[in-house]
Amino acid sequence: MLYGIILLALLEWKLGCLRFLLKVITHTVERYSAPTITVPLPRTKFDAAPSTVPLTPRSGPPGTIQCYDKGTNTPIGLVNVTSPDELRAVVSRARVAQKAWSKTSFSTRRKLLFSLLDYILEHEDFICETACVECGKTMMDGFLGEMLTTLEKLRWTAARGEEILAEEVRDVGLVAIHKRPVVNYVPFGVIGAIVSWNYPFHNIYGPMISALFAGNAFVGKVSEYSSYYASYYQSIVREGLKQLGQSPDIVAFVTGFAETGEALVNLVDKLTFIGSPTVGKLVMRNAAATLTPVLLELGGKDPAVICDDADLEQVVPIIMRGTFQNCGQNCVGLERVIVHESIHDLVVKRLETAVKALTQGPASQGLYDLGAMTMGESSIQKIQRLIDETVAAGAILVCGGKPSSRFFPPTIITNVTPTMPIAKEEVFGPVLVVMKFSTDEEAVEIVNACEYGLGSCVFSKDVSRAKRIAAKLRTGMTNVNDFCINYLCQSLPFGGVGISGFDRFAGMEGLRGNCIVRASTTDRIPGVKTTIPPILQYPITDAAFSSWGPYRKLSSDGCCIP
Repeated sequence: MLYGIILLALLEWKLGCLRFLLKVITHTVERYSAPTITVPLPRTKFDAAPSTVPLTPRSGPPGTIQCYDKGTNTPIGLVNVTSPDELRAVVSRARVAQKAWSKTSFSTRRKLLFSLLDYILEHEDFICETACVECGKTMMDGFLGEMLTTLEKLRWTAARGEEILAEEVRDVGLVAIHKRPVVNYVPFGVIGAIVSWNYPFHNIYGPMISALFAGNAFVGKVSEYSSYYASYYQSIVREGLKQLGQSPDIVAFVTGFAETGEALVNLVDKLTFIGSPTVGKLVMRNAAATLTPVLLELGGKDPAVICDDADLEQVVPIIMRGTFQNCGQNCVGLERVIVHESIHDLVVKRLETAVKALTQGPASQGLYDLGAMTMGESSIQKIQRLIDETVAAGAILVCGGKPSSRFFPPTIITNVTPTMPIAKEEVFGPVLVVMKFSTDEEAVEIVNACEYGLGSCVFSKDVSRAKRIAAKLRTGMTNVNDFCINYLCQSLPFGGVGISGFDRFAGMEGLRGNCIVRASTTDRIPGVKTTIPPILQYPITDAAFSSWGPYRKLSSDGCCIP
């Protein structure tokens, strides 16, 4: 008996090794047989002089979006707004094209992902440059936020997507033991997305990758603040589809203002929205009219809890990157640094030294640590208001807080309490908010006092202590002795709680979220079928009524039965 068990275990191990080897060989062949994508490259250098008045997307003629370098205020071109009628036609073509795409093999879909992977690797500097021009970010911010995340999503989806979306056999139980119960992950049809401007390439490619691999078509609306290069980003994936003999209509990136987004909501089968809680509620309200399912990613107020025994040599650089990456314009940026009172002054001093050494300027014109504020004066005024109100309530402005028309300097503000405005509202800018705690319980209370609940992190040399604190935080994601590394682990779902939204993208949950979860059964053994016992067959006979216990009791109580 024991030998038999050992032999079976060895056989299963060998079969597992063979399956893994076959998978590696198959994926390698697909990778190197994937078609090469070649598309024209748009301009990233422009001769126009900077505008003498602050530009906005609405500075152009009606029906257009004014695109401009956010760091220099230089106009770079106009993009036509997609009208609701044009959008309906786009979605209609995508719906027709999806029928053929949904029947493709996972091998074909992997080849598309490998083609995209190779193209992005070859052109990563250029793609980063497009993000620098239109959003004002630095090349380093572009590489970390646009390239690294997108490449990892492509790699993980190609490696794991098929097994995640494969038919799944479920437990059967005794009542239906003659049945084979399975779950199938069926494409929705057309997946839509309305995405924010802070990562113009990754934000539109992320949901697109999952939607396409699951067999859907994809129609995404980019932000009016990042519309100029949308047609280039679209051309890359469309060329990959054409190389595989598929219709380019499977994917479309559209441009416009709120009206275009509103029209998209009720035209698709599921929608991903990345933006603010205020707009997210409007999107959800519109989606309710057609019961369109919505994934909401609505930003965060991510905390870092720094315990008294934390490794400051590790912590300080992580706080700096987590706060000032992309000039603080991140959904999962560090917005609250909650430090134990015994090391508070030391941490603030180190952070102040680091912050004062930062450089800032137009990223398209030179090498800087920080770039511009993509939304310009509108976001700068909001951030300044939060700082002014918080300082008036008793906080201390350590450095920064003196913005220009396009740039907000890296800022540190301390002595902040949970009731102050800047502790409750998302800043979305380069402001390092420092709060103080004395006990672990107080740290948890400070974190959970905020309505946002996207990401979080806890730093302590005592890992058990850090885990205990992290387990009590009301957030959708948390990291112990690290920040935001979970997003580079694409097997993990991404999403929050509270006004940070709901549902998940990334991971198994995110990929399957692009599918209708369909339960079904078939006969396990040919010829063994479900039959209705005579006592349960309609019409029910007198004999059946009289032979069944509950009815006999009704009859004995004087009730009338047939």
